[in-house]
Amino acid sequence: MKLHHHSSSTFLWSRIKTHFVWLLIISLLSMRTQAAHINQRSADEVLLVINTNSPISQAIGEDYAQKRSVKNILSIQCPDSALSTQNEAIKLTDYAQSIETPVRTYLAAHTNIDFIVLTKGIPIRITGSDMGSCDEHSHAPREIRGHPAVDSCLAALDYTNFPNALKIDITGSGAIGCAYSNRYWNATEPFSHTKFGGYLVTRLDGYTETDAKALVTESLATEHGLTHGKILFDVQPIFGLGDKTTPPAPITGPIILRESPWDTYNADLQRAHALLTQRGIPDELDLTPTFIGSRSNLLGYFSWGSNDARYSSAAYQTLFFAPGALSDTAVSTCARTFLPTQGGQSLLADLIAHGLTCGKGYVDEPLLQANASPSIVLDRYTSGYTMAESFYAASRFVSWEDVVVGDPLCCPYRK
Repeated sequence: MKLHHHSSSTFLWSRIKTHFVWLLIISLLSMRTQAAHINQRSADEVLLVINTNSPISQAIGEDYAQKRSVKNILSIQCPDSALSTQNEAIKLTDYAQSIETPVRTYLAAHTNIDFIVLTKGIPIRITGSDMGSCDEHSHAPREIRGHPAVDSCLAALDYTNFPNALKIDITGSGAIGCAYSNRYWNATEPFSHTKFGGYLVTRLDGYTETDAKALVTESLATEHGLTHGKILFDVQPIFGLGDKTTPPAPITGPIILRESPWDTYNADLQRAHALLTQRGIPDELDLTPTFIGSRSNLLGYFSWGSNDARYSSAAYQTLFFAPGALSDTAVSTCARTFLPTQGGQSLLADLIAHGLTCGKGYVDEPLLQANASPSIVLDRYTSGYTMAESFYAASRFVSWEDVVVGDPLCCPYRK
């Protein structure tokens, strides 16, 4: 009897183990299916916009279309910003006629588009708008003082069609302006224009045509796997460390009267570090007052840039990146130009020149609230979302100062 009882127990235990193994396999397959669903983004969802007045824009656009097999291509005619800083700004009336109207017309006939890709040579900011940031001491009427990013305004196309779209009056850090609350903020599902409205707009830009084309080359290189590297979080403890257990706060009201405390950004940097540690993704969290340089093969970079109390331009120029790297810095005007310049705050274009694949910047004062939340962008990116979905999910505003640079389909963690 004992022998028989033992055999029955062994048989029962064997069946339990087999059942458990099958449950585990089904669970893993379900997770893989969910991950695959996140990453099923296609070049057919991309609208590529080229400025035919700009030879550089045309060259970059043709390169992207060939590399990504993009078929939805729109040619527009506007001032060429690739060679002149003066042309990096466009008047609202000219923007509406030469950029927004043809884009709207194309989108009306192609309802499958979720992403819009602009190219170097298309202006980066609008002047004379009722949206975007402006100098609060300007004597011009407020309704024509704003100068939002072209990209961010296109990202908010058709927001006026949504009764619950939240328009926000913003004041702080010497700036005053108006923006929309991003309807995709902190979303935990793939982006859809049909559901969320607007579009995920990025641009292929940098100091040179070569820099802009490299963004696509690096994006495609990640489809064969990431190189070994770390994501660097350069915290400035002089600003306070904040509470890393508190998640980034959403926008809940139509008025913002001041900039977020600076320690909240430090707290989010630490929160992002904790997330990556939990996922086993290598990173470096620096909590010393020193501004960190002399790093290579970085897969990500988040810092205060030139707003760091101990900022070193020389150190900033010693940061180099591996394919798939993404970055945002808490710098008000890091995307004020994509042409060589002297002086001013640290620039996103310098990081692009050093191999950065995806980056976010600001054409004018955005307030700290506009920065991409490090913990949200890295949560989405390392979960298998595209870089465009990751940056937009982490960004609170559209029709504001934001510019996202890179191939929107870049998705190195999809495996």
